[in-house]
Amino acid sequence: MGRLLAGCRKRCRIKGSSQRRITLNHTPANLGFEPQRQLLDKIREWLPTGTPVLLSADRFYGTVELLRYVRRVRWPYRIRLKSHFSVDTGQGELTTTGELAAGCRERYLPQVTLFAEGVPTAIGILQEPGHPEPWIIAMDCPPTRARVLDYGLRWGIEPMFSDLKSRGFEWAESHLEQAKRLDQMILIMALALHWCVRVGWNDPLERPTPLEKKAQEQTSDDHWSVRKMLRSRLSWFTRGLKKLYRLVENGLPLPPFWVPT
Repeated sequence: MGRLLAGCRKRCRIKGSSQRRITLNHTPANLGFEPQRQLLDKIREWLPTGTPVLLSADRFYGTVELLRYVRRVRWPYRIRLKSHFSVDTGQGELTTTGELAAGCRERYLPQVTLFAEGVPTAIGILQEPGHPEPWIIAMDCPPTRARVLDYGLRWGIEPMFSDLKSRGFEWAESHLEQAKRLDQMILIMALALHWCVRVGWNDPLERPTPLEKKAQEQTSDDHWSVRKMLRSRLSWFTRGLKKLYRLVENGLPLPPFWVPT
């Protein structure tokens, strides 16, 4: 179980709100559904009884087994589908999800069955301007544009996900597998994340860059300096982490971890 949690905690985040959003992210490992089932069962144990849940998963997780699972536990879901999945719309011959999406910007199918197993679901298809591919989203409710866009909520985890991994603390390089050690590491990273974000938030107030000073002088958001600043702006976490690295490398005092209000 320690190895399972080590792998799965890197793949799942539960966002705190009135509704919990559980997101499954793609990883190179083809683990099959059984480890996913064990993880989802464990999450169900963690959640208080009656907690509303919305599960979103990218197209590497859109499988018969996952759809059957979320239907069985009665979780609302937004699962992106690959374009080669077979679909029966009940209006003739079998087709594929890609053929349903071909040549249309929006399409909503409230009652279809997926795969050879005939798993019932609803499908919403949306391709916004500038996007190379449409979103083909399986869902548990009558499809609408807004409900297709619910799938985009999963991107809310991505900044922190990268902060903890390749663009920040390099969590994966720790190679920890024991659940208790992972819990301790998460606690340490949560405290460090708080410190970096606070330092990064204060930095432009205490020491704005020349570009930030120029942008602050403008009355229009369309000024070149404002646009350039927005394009080049770092997250508070990244800016704080870079500042802390710079202070350490130069032997300078570090800002306090906590400031009383």
